[in-house]
Amino acid sequence: MSDPAGGGVLILDRKRTREAARPEAVAEAVRTALIAVAAGEVSAPPRVAARSGRGLLGAMPGHVPGLGLSAKLVSVFPGAAPGDHGSHLGIVAHFDAETGRPLAVMDAEAVTAVRTAAAATVAMRALARPGASRIAVIGTGTQARAQIALIAAMDGVELVVGARDPAKAERLVADLPERPAAGATAAGVEAAGVEAAGVEAAVRTADVVFCCTSSREPVLRRSWLRDGAHLSSVGGSDGPEFDAGTLQDASLFVEWPGAVTEPPPAGAWELQGTDPARARLIGDVLAGRRPGRRSAAELTLFKSTGHAALDVAAASVVYRTARERGLGITVDL
Repeated sequence: MSDPAGGGVLILDRKRTREAARPEAVAEAVRTALIAVAAGEVSAPPRVAARSGRGLLGAMPGHVPGLGLSAKLVSVFPGAAPGDHGSHLGIVAHFDAETGRPLAVMDAEAVTAVRTAAAATVAMRALARPGASRIAVIGTGTQARAQIALIAAMDGVELVVGARDPAKAERLVADLPERPAAGATAAGVEAAGVEAAGVEAAVRTADVVFCCTSSREPVLRRSWLRDGAHLSSVGGSDGPEFDAGTLQDASLFVEWPGAVTEPPPAGAWELQGTDPARARLIGDVLAGRRPGRRSAAELTLFKSTGHAALDVAAASVVYRTARERGLGITVDL
């Protein structure tokens, strides 16, 4: 062991990583990273993966000016995760961008969940119709819970949780922490104010839909989406999460050009064969370089494939917060 100030490597387990991953701080860092991606300022090769027959191990290194240098090793083994883990397990290593010295190792599941939810939320704030207030989260796993945690910080919204098995949605809603008393930090959504429903019922009533599933086939259809709705799709690692009709009718926004041009697992299943000219980079919208929504009736779609720049953004927040709060242990490596 060594003193944190002595140059050791900070080790953060899942609990401490989650504690240090302040959602709104991560969202702000992710916004910065998305703008940098669109401006061509990020160094991050397309994700690569080794497959074992039961799952894959992906590698995602990246550098974002002003945020840092990080690399994620994450395994994706659907249905094989132990305990209350999701299907994405691994580590994120964060480095000093000036010297190359390793600074921290943290839990990849927690980093992936918060940065993905942050990217979807940042996109929603940029693209949703003004006044949109009814939000549907589709899914009941780790990613859906991370998305709900960010929605909890928003004022004036109604939330419905949708699932192919409505009983799972009901159990998730029942497990949500209650909103704390006035003056305390919001830690969750008040369960009494959240509805549970099947997927179609949840989508049909929503102004905004966050689709957070591990489905191998579409879980929602264009006919269920209201005109003027916004959809953020962050799941579908092993297959399409929405149908072709949704893509056909929507204005498409992505994190990076490879979401369209690269094959999975780097690119999106739903976007294979799509004309790259159709996709606008969300970072360009955030920077004011390209328009976002152009009419109240427009259907907007943000398809997230994940990007190493987002992991760098989240890791930078986790590392800084952990150091400030004295979280984790420090070892000599």
